[in-house]
Order: sequence, then structure tokens, then C-alpha cells
Amino acid sequence: MLYKHAGLPDEGEIVLCRVTKIFPNSVFAQMVEYSDSGMIHISEIAPGRIRNLREYVKVGKQIVCVVLRVKKDRGHIDLSLRRVGTGAKLRKLDEIKQELKAEQVLAKLAKKLEMKTEDLYKKVSEIAFEHYSYVHSAFKEFVAGKVTFEELGFDSKLASELNVAVKEKFKEPVATFRGEIELHTYASDGVLRVRKTLSKIAELREDMQVVYLGAGKYKFTFVDKEIKAAEKDISAIEKILSKFQDKVSNFGFSREKADFNA
Repeated sequence: MLYKHAGLPDEGEIVLCRVTKIFPNSVFAQMVEYSDSGMIHISEIAPGRIRNLREYVKVGKQIVCVVLRVKKDRGHIDLSLRRVGTGAKLRKLDEIKQELKAEQVLAKLAKKLEMKTEDLYKKVSEIAFEHYSYVHSAFKEFVAGKVTFEELGFDSKLASELNVAVKEKFKEPVATFRGEIELHTYASDGVLRVRKTLSKIAELREDMQVVYLGAGKYKFTFVDKEIKAAEKDISAIEKILSKFQDKVSNFGFSREKADFNA
């Protein structure tokens, strides 16, 4: 990985590490984004009593840790594995994944431009880091139409090459929203009421798809890149369904977790 931070990490910072040494009461790990290593005491590996550290970590394994203490005078860094929550771990792993993706883009472009990957990365990252913490952040802002490479300070020739290369690899995240609807009624005009209710839901969006599953069950699907807009439409679905409910009619509603394509 070409991405590196200068100096030492801050206390409380989440870092990706690679285990290098395992001792009876401690583990040493090289921080991927820094040139320094850190130490994890056995008490910071996992909660509870630990009989064998090798049951939790292995040499060469990548782990996500939080920086507990930084002793700048000695260059000592204390890390913790057990204090990193699942959310923080997933966010860090995704950041690294996206940055590696950006490096792949630059490696391919460097080959096209007959440059060394390291040289092109240095040239791009120096400008990107003036505005962002990661190169991939600049790429995503460009894909989202929020900034151009010229505006960031790239010369027109390199900006033109980046325009094409980044668009090929990075796509603006789009989420698919799905859910299931149940409609049951004993009303004399029940069939018509069901049709009208489903029609109102389908009219909420041009890309709204409502499919019959059987036994009064229907599945709805639509895509959106804006979470707030999507949640607003899902609330609208529930509002429409609430009007279907009465003494002889009832509904059921459930939704799945949004599925992002990137």
C-alpha cells in the first residue's frame, strides 16, 4: 500500500495493523498507514482471561486497533484490539479498501502514461491531500460531480486522463431498497381497493416496481443514491398503507436493509 501518514498517530485514532511478533503477554504490530509499530498488551487483546494469545491473533494477520497512548519521546505506541467497535472496524476496513482501489486506478494509469506507479501516486496524492485525507475521497467527490480535477489543481492533461480512469473504476454509490407488503380485505370492493393502493405506491417514483408474490403479498423495489429521499418515499408507502386499514382490511409491511452497489 502506497498510502502513508507522516509522523505518529494521534491517541484515539483507529489504525489498520499487521501482526509481526507474538510474545506470552504482548503482541507487536506494524501500522499499515504509518512507518511505526505498536504494542498490544494481553489485557487489550480481548475481554476476559486469555490463556493463549495465538488463539486470537496470528503473525501476518491484519487487525484494526485503536491508539491508546503515544510516548513521543520514546516513540512507543500502545494499541488496543478489544476496544474497537464493529462499526469503527468496518469503517476503517472500507477506507483501506477504497484507498487500495484508488491506487489500482493510478497503477493502471501510470502504465498507460509510461510512468512509475510511485511517481504518479506522489504527484496525485500531494494535490489530493491538500483537500482530503484520502486519494479515494477526491475521486468520489469527482464522480459525484461535486468537484473537477482542474478545480483541485491538476494540470489539464493529467486531469483529462484522471477523468477517464476514475470514471471507469469508481461509480457513485446507488442503493437498492426492497420491502414486502401484505394486503388482506373482506370488503365487497376489496379487489379495487387493493389495486388502487398498489397503484398509488407505484406512482410514488418512476422506478418503483411492485410485483405480486402470491397470497396477498407484494414486493416493492426501487433505487436511489440519496438515503434521505429514499426514506421519505418509504414513509410515503407506509402512509398509503395506513389508509387501507379498517375494520375489514389490514396490511403488513416489512423492509430489507438497503443494498449498495459500491
